[in-house]
Amino acid sequence: MKIVGVDIGTTTIGMVVVEKDSLEAVEKHTIPNNCFLPGQPWERIQDVREIVCRAKEALDQILSAYPDIAAIGLTGQMHGIVYVDRAGNAVSPLYTWQDGSGNQPLSDGRSVCNILSQDCGIPAATGYGMVTYLYHCKTGQVPAGAASICTIADYFGMVLTGRTAPLVHISQAASLGLYDLRERVFLREILRENGANPDLAPEITDDVVPLGTYRGIPVCASLGDNQASFLGTVRDGANTVLVNVGTGAQVSVLSERPYAGRGVDARPFTKDAYLLVGAAICGGAAYAALEQFFRSYAAAAGAPDVPQYAVMQRLLEQQPDQTEALAVQTTFLGTRENPHETGSISGITIANFHPAALIRGTLNGMAEELYGLYRVMREQAGITRSKLLASGNGVRRNEVLQKILSDVFDLPLTVYPSEEEAACGAVIAAIAMLNDITLEKRLGKT
Repeated sequence: MKIVGVDIGTTTIGMVVVEKDSLEAVEKHTIPNNCFLPGQPWERIQDVREIVCRAKEALDQILSAYPDIAAIGLTGQMHGIVYVDRAGNAVSPLYTWQDGSGNQPLSDGRSVCNILSQDCGIPAATGYGMVTYLYHCKTGQVPAGAASICTIADYFGMVLTGRTAPLVHISQAASLGLYDLRERVFLREILRENGANPDLAPEITDDVVPLGTYRGIPVCASLGDNQASFLGTVRDGANTVLVNVGTGAQVSVLSERPYAGRGVDARPFTKDAYLLVGAAICGGAAYAALEQFFRSYAAAAGAPDVPQYAVMQRLLEQQPDQTEALAVQTTFLGTRENPHETGSISGITIANFHPAALIRGTLNGMAEELYGLYRVMREQAGITRSKLLASGNGVRRNEVLQKILSDVFDLPLTVYPSEEEAACGAVIAAIAMLNDITLEKRLGKT
């Protein structure tokens, strides 16, 4: 028997088919999710129907190829929201985790994030679903007929199973914001006081439960992709710090208690465990931005307009002094605490002002930003780990970044070899739904 895991990411939709008993992957499939729609300059929205169509078509092909699929696991990009009506149909685009509505000034000149911080004492970041929802409430943009909100993976589960209302796992619910970690409920009074209808908050479950069935196959409630990636890669949760570098980047550790500090938040995972997460918003996008810089210059100089990653790698390999680097702060997209923060490049001299030093400095900056977040966990929450595990294509395909991460964290580094980590985590959740394993045992807690 086999399990299929589906991960609806920001740029790709990944699927993996896994043997239920051996946990060996027998097939992996990735399709592009280039479904962005035009909108306001601060919006980052995607076409829900196109995403669902692509994901469902790929899933149907897998189910036809493997008639012994026993369960379907789901995960996907966190924080973003889809509005659904009482019949369970989407009535809006997907407002993704990159959406900037929460930072837009309202009639009094303050943003939703400002209001929540100053009036309610609640740290809030743009891109979190409840922040986006409050912005829509205050600007009259909540779609007519909206009865609930959920993430895109939750909505895909609704489509598959025919549910008319979302059922959201705590890992996804907390990612929407305005959520009480200890009581595991949304802050309904805060929503009401700010002009929102708290009844649009979805129903929550703290367990991996079936949403229903699709083609007779049970479908598991969606996990947040951060928790799913941790579940899919980490075996020794008590001793491992996980670094993931993709479009963004995160550093994550398992904890028995919630902790929130500068740049770090606690995300519900299992009934009695949390994932402490420090998120670098730019992450791998910093390296991609540098590649675009070199690519645009090369094209302007008459070279083919092709990716420059191989050239960048060659420059690093041929660099005479492989410790020489410019000082690069890679907060090109700001931080959760300060979205207006910018990046910087310093330490430039005539002698070191060349491409390799800039490339190496950018990689250093990416690693140092993640280590700074881990240092907050270590120094303020008393958490230390002895193993460093890295995942995500941004680090898997970059041996120089691997070495830099090991040096910066001062820990031996293991790179998780397989792609589609989050989809693999969704598979584990689906197996847990079938009562064949517990999440705690998988994480090495029991």
